[in-house]
Amino acid sequence: MPDSRLRPPPYGLLIFGVFSLFLAVAGISTGEAWARFGRVVYRAKEPKQFWWLITIYWFGAVGFIGYFLYQVHGL
Repeated sequence: MPDSRLRPPPYGLLIFGVFSLFLAVAGISTGEAWARFGRVVYRAKEPKQFWWLITIYWFGAVGFIGYFLYQVHGL
C-alpha cells in the first residue's frame, strides 16, 4: 500500500468548501441565493426556499472542508 504522505492534498475539496461558504455568507448578506439552472431566489419573495438553499450551502461547506481536513490530517 502506498504511503499517503506522498499524495498531494485534495485541494479541490477545500476550494469547493470555501466557495460554498462564500455563497452562504454572500446570500445572507444580500438576500439572494443561487438556485438550480441559474435561477435567483430572493429572501423577501420565497423565504422558505431561500433558507433551504443557505442551509445546503452551509452544510456543503462544512462537509467539504471537514473531509479535506480528514484527508490531510486524519482527524
